[in-house]
Amino acid sequence: MDWLSRVFEMMPVRGRLDLRCSYGAPWRIDQGPGEANEIPYHAVVGGSAVLEDSAGGKPLRLETGDILLLPGNPRHVMHDGSGSRPKPARNRPELNLVISENAGRGDRLDLLCGHFAIAPPHDRLLRSYLPARLVVHARGQDEGENATQLAGLVALLRGESADDRLGGRAMLNALSTAMFALVLRFASETEDAPRGLLALAGHPRLAPAVAAMFNEPARAWSLPDLARLCNMSRATLARQFQEKLGRSASDLLADIRMTLAANELRSSSLSTGAVAEAVGYQSEAAFQRAFKSHMGATPAQWRKMLEPSGRDIFAKPAAHADADSAKVAAA
Repeated sequence: MDWLSRVFEMMPVRGRLDLRCSYGAPWRIDQGPGEANEIPYHAVVGGSAVLEDSAGGKPLRLETGDILLLPGNPRHVMHDGSGSRPKPARNRPELNLVISENAGRGDRLDLLCGHFAIAPPHDRLLRSYLPARLVVHARGQDEGENATQLAGLVALLRGESADDRLGGRAMLNALSTAMFALVLRFASETEDAPRGLLALAGHPRLAPAVAAMFNEPARAWSLPDLARLCNMSRATLARQFQEKLGRSASDLLADIRMTLAANELRSSSLSTGAVAEAVGYQSEAAFQRAFKSHMGATPAQWRKMLEPSGRDIFAKPAAHADADSAKVAAA
């Protein structure tokens, strides 16, 4: 199984389209942060937008076809760039989503706003391997096959959001989930893939080591073993991991093992010793120490915390969703 498919198998992700914005200038969106396990996204399907840099850097201009992911889940501000006081927006609830509109003039912004929900604690792990801000440009065939696929998927999202059709909400959420996978695939295959898992997995010489750790995490991988898979020296492999990922191969392997262990403790009745062996630990005591270091709780405490509560960790309460929509449109 390829690394990205393995990631989604280990870390369930669900997408949700929350809002479609149709704004004429001047307009402003002030949004976030969302729930702790969410990654917000915005897809510009018409017009353009300016994203302010929360760190005070140069604003980023987003054009039609750009898709923005914010794994850091920050408060973020987008506007038309005019500096004028924004026209008030009005929310119009439809059957499958909320439409936000204003009375502004000129070229209108057409923006799809949503989020990806990731099951805890995987949200923290995945976020640590992704950049705080990720932008891909899916503007058509000139950008390559991935861009064409992504542009087609966004067109489907736009079409589904335009009409209240049977199964529309299910389609919008399914397409949003697929968009997350396509964005990560696209970003990993670009020449300037951002530092982290995307840059690492997109490096052809390092891909065998990444795939090996994701597919056989219980194996006692050593740095020389992984270096041989990549046809490079141990020192070169270690340097490449630090440059591309920002951490070592052993760090990545430990995170994969702890993710799998957390899943096993959640879903099976295996003993702690059996779980430890299944993820590559010969010593239950060593596994206990590693698990507590990563998760902040012992395996037994983790299991107790995850006893069925009846709450869907992917579901956003209706009141929260309405508040988010109002906050976006309030500007």
